[in-house]
Amino acid sequence: MQELIGETAGKIWKTLRDKGSITLADLPKAMNDREAVVFQALGWLARENKIAYQKKGIKTLVSLSPSEKIIH
Repeated sequence: MQELIGETAGKIWKTLRDKGSITLADLPKAMNDREAVVFQALGWLARENKIAYQKKGIKTLVSLSPSEKIIH
């Protein structure tokens, strides 16, 4: 399971690199992946400070952290 979460974290990183930001609700759909695994992988990326969250009204957007945007 950890391998799957790690692979999904990589897919999320690439998705955010390509899209910029996306709502938490739309991310699993955009990746065509299971919500539970996507959210676990988001936790992994958040722990590594690779993503940033932003509230926009009632929605929560996720994007690459500023330092990740600079690196890549």
